[in-house]
Amino acid sequence: MRTNIAQKQFDEERALYNLQQADVSECIFAGPADGESVLKESRDVNLYKCTFSLRYPLWHVKGFTMEDSTMDELTRAAIWYAEDGVIRKSVLGGIKAVRECTGIRLEHCKVVSQEFGWKSSDIVLKDTEITSEYLFFDSRDVRLENVKMHGKYSFQYMKDLEITDSVLDTKDAFWHSENVTVRNSVVKGEYLGWFSDGLTLIDCKISGTQPLCYCKNLKLINCTMDDTDLSFEYSDVEADVRGHVISIKNPRSGSITVDSVGEIIREDPVMECTGQVIIRG
Repeated sequence: MRTNIAQKQFDEERALYNLQQADVSECIFAGPADGESVLKESRDVNLYKCTFSLRYPLWHVKGFTMEDSTMDELTRAAIWYAEDGVIRKSVLGGIKAVRECTGIRLEHCKVVSQEFGWKSSDIVLKDTEITSEYLFFDSRDVRLENVKMHGKYSFQYMKDLEITDSVLDTKDAFWHSENVTVRNSVVKGEYLGWFSDGLTLIDCKISGTQPLCYCKNLKLINCTMDDTDLSFEYSDVEADVRGHVISIKNPRSGSITVDSVGEIIREDPVMECTGQVIIRG
């Protein structure tokens, strides 16, 4: 039989520690005791219309849902070492909201959380807005669908990432990443994709200075590159770019097909560079 907890307030340390097979609705986790880890080690817990304002509420939790709930900026490091969770129509506002988690899905959420999603695997963000300065550092098997994100140093040291139908407003994204595919998305960023291996961009709109340098196994299929200069330096690349590129510099190998290019720079390479630039038509 499931436990039902409704319209209560909790602020003690480990107030609902190891809660199992429970539905928690319209509860407030805040108060003068300022207790940490209110739901630590819980199992099979559903949270509905709850408000969190205490640190570390969902650590080591397995099998949970959270819907129509809010975690404010005081809810630091909210979800760590958790497994098999679904978060819907909720707000996550505290720093380091998800870390070292497995099997977490966010749908129709708003997230403002620096250092979100570090060292995690099997993570899905769908129909979600997220702001995070360091997003998904060193994570695996991540999928973003219809996501609007704002960040700086995003997706570094990641493996097996898929992004579709999204808008990425970022900076040094995808550095040292492996096996990343981005489809039908807007990608705004400086120094995009440096040192990546197996980065593929399909039907994407790319903008920003000095993109896609020092890459291995780089592919661009039917992409545009607006305001991109000094592109592809020392990269192994196969690219089909529609429209104009400001400048291309010292591609290491492969070929780059464009409609037009302002400048092809071949000067002072530190390695052998045999990459070709082909003007379409």
